[in-house]
Amino acid sequence: MEQRKLHILPTSDTLTLWWDKPDEAQAEATYEVLLSGEIAATVNRTHAALTNLAPETAYQLQVCMNGEPFARGEGMTNRKKRRIDVTMPPYNAVGDGRTLNTRALQQAMDDCGAEDCVYLPAGVFMTGALRLHSHMEVYLEENAVLQGTEEIEDYLPRIPSRFEGGEMMCYSSVLNMGEMDHHSGPNCEDVLIHGKGTIASGGRNLAMKIIEDEKIRLKDYLESLGDKILECEKPETIPARVRPRLINMSNCRNIRISGLTLQNGASWNVHFIYSQGITTDHCTFRSMNVWNGDGWDPDSSEDCTLFGCQFFTGDDAVAIKSGKNPEGNVINRPTRNIRVFDCYSAFGHGVTIGSEMSGGVENVYVWDCDLGNAMFGIEIKGTKKRGGYVRGVHLRDCTVARVLMHAVTYNDDGVGAPLPPKFSGCTFRNVRILGKSLDHDNVVSDCPAIELQGFDVPGYEVEDVVFKNCSITRGTEVKMHLCKNITLNLTEVE
Repeated sequence: MEQRKLHILPTSDTLTLWWDKPDEAQAEATYEVLLSGEIAATVNRTHAALTNLAPETAYQLQVCMNGEPFARGEGMTNRKKRRIDVTMPPYNAVGDGRTLNTRALQQAMDDCGAEDCVYLPAGVFMTGALRLHSHMEVYLEENAVLQGTEEIEDYLPRIPSRFEGGEMMCYSSVLNMGEMDHHSGPNCEDVLIHGKGTIASGGRNLAMKIIEDEKIRLKDYLESLGDKILECEKPETIPARVRPRLINMSNCRNIRISGLTLQNGASWNVHFIYSQGITTDHCTFRSMNVWNGDGWDPDSSEDCTLFGCQFFTGDDAVAIKSGKNPEGNVINRPTRNIRVFDCYSAFGHGVTIGSEMSGGVENVYVWDCDLGNAMFGIEIKGTKKRGGYVRGVHLRDCTVARVLMHAVTYNDDGVGAPLPPKFSGCTFRNVRILGKSLDHDNVVSDCPAIELQGFDVPGYEVEDVVFKNCSITRGTEVKMHLCKNITLNLTEVE
């Protein structure tokens, strides 16, 4: 069996491992994880956590399937760090759910060196925007809540960011890392945010305050647009674009977010742009009543991984992006090498690519996910004006509500690219497609299991898409229009 890379994520007492699913693995394959030659865990997913290890110690690791090794590596636990308890002097933060702790918490973040860990014990710590830096760690204890306020002024100053495909000045998020610059590489790296607690923001209330404030600020501009405003999703679209995220990462590298509940950002929850090596695992995302309440949004970013997470989101669980015409075509930084596995969508749209994908999206791998309780399941989308491409999306061993590759008409402002997007080279293997859509009112309705629709320009059809050993619910439709080289190996099931 081909030897694969074993990816190892350390803390001071735990090594979390993950590996790409072997091509020959069955849907419910079992793996043995060996620690220094002894079986330490047996799992039926492509990740495992080995706990209660000694700090600053090297371990030989190996993963076997059917008794045959196929991945190995050496992992070293981190050294035990000095704890910076934010409730102790000189910080004296108060977790009473009322006291504003922004200054105290920011001082703790600033004081955190590579050998330190900022520690939040149980309590509700109210805060405004905080800024993290390279080579630091933050730990939230069980029942610790880092709670962003609902007040606009607590998210100042505005910072360079990108929302719905356009670079602009947006409000700061609860946690902010890096400085955005599409001309350069990472300027913030090696940050670990983990624990058993919650990071939350002001959600819908904060969002509505910002939208109403922005409507006043932009009154003359919005009126000058006239009917052009109809190209947006709705009248609030433009004033809503400045909303903060819950966690914002710009030009970052090697950031891990693990074990936490992440909820109620005023828009997207975890957004990273022009970044590399972002990993999020074993988190729960909650934003059911938030417009644009996406969970995890890679944006012109590479080599990023999401696993073991649950989503209760008001919009996309995962939204993969790379900019919007014309700016995204010019900047031309694709999103690629994205892995999503062992995730569950309890509410929301599922995994989507686009509609902002003008810089291109390629090499997206999704496996062992349950996206059946979703509006879409897996959706690849763009407007005819976008340009760019989506290729190399590979889904296997999943349950999805439906599969969509199509054009959309919303969020269509901006100057069009000279040619439409190109959707091609995608595979779906051993996927259960329900043909059931869960809407925002929690109502399930029948829908086509598969809808593929290209663009009405020669050469821009949906092309080279393979469904292999997939099943659809008996009686559901398969719709295809403007498609080339589509392979359908489908079985109808009850």
